[in-house]
Amino acid sequence: MSVSLAMQRYAAEIYRLQQDHEQVPLSLLTSQVDSSAQAISSMVKRLQKLGFLVHEPYRGVRLTADGERIAMPSLRRHRLTEVFLVKVMKYDWATAHDLSDTFEKGINDEIEDRMDELAGRPTRCPHGEPIPSKDGVMPLVKDMPLIEVPSGSDCVISRVRTHDMGKLNYIGELGLVPGTSFHLMSCAPFKGPLRLQMKPHDHLIGYELAESLWVEVSKMGPGNTPPLQRTTK
Repeated sequence: MSVSLAMQRYAAEIYRLQQDHEQVPLSLLTSQVDSSAQAISSMVKRLQKLGFLVHEPYRGVRLTADGERIAMPSLRRHRLTEVFLVKVMKYDWATAHDLSDTFEKGINDEIEDRMDELAGRPTRCPHGEPIPSKDGVMPLVKDMPLIEVPSGSDCVISRVRTHDMGKLNYIGELGLVPGTSFHLMSCAPFKGPLRLQMKPHDHLIGYELAESLWVEVSKMGPGNTPPLQRTTK
């Protein structure tokens, strides 16, 4: 079965969106893909016919196992390109996602392998998202949203889950990048601010910003017990 690059890119975008949505509404997919609603509808029908996704009217779409498989090459190339742009070409991490959307379209397998080598064989993109292996295996990431972590916990930022350039610039200024450790001192109720104890300065961040941060918890605090850690693949 021949799978086009366009099909891979659509599958990759659906894969990204379904990490936060059980079913991906077509309206949401349309807002994330630079194509007309008619073109997106046509591609969805094509992917469904080939068994790569399931479309439930009025709910949305979700990839099948085969659909996730064809998404891996495009996800790998996109996230690897982000690393290359930031680490080798010295672009800012806030612009890497949008630049990668254009940059990756001119990359073949040979260039991809060279970029991987020059970037140091990365396993995460600059925002912390896992990079699939060359053979299409997505690394498992066990983390959880910061907003679900009880106060008193020791955490390490795992992923920054936003493409909003304003938020990324501000998060970068605060030093809340993947790999940064902190102690969650307090969480105000009713979507109030969170106080983070970290070096060299403590930070008070709003709930909206905290929603973009996913963390690995090394020591769970005494606050209310949150949901089980989520495993992302």
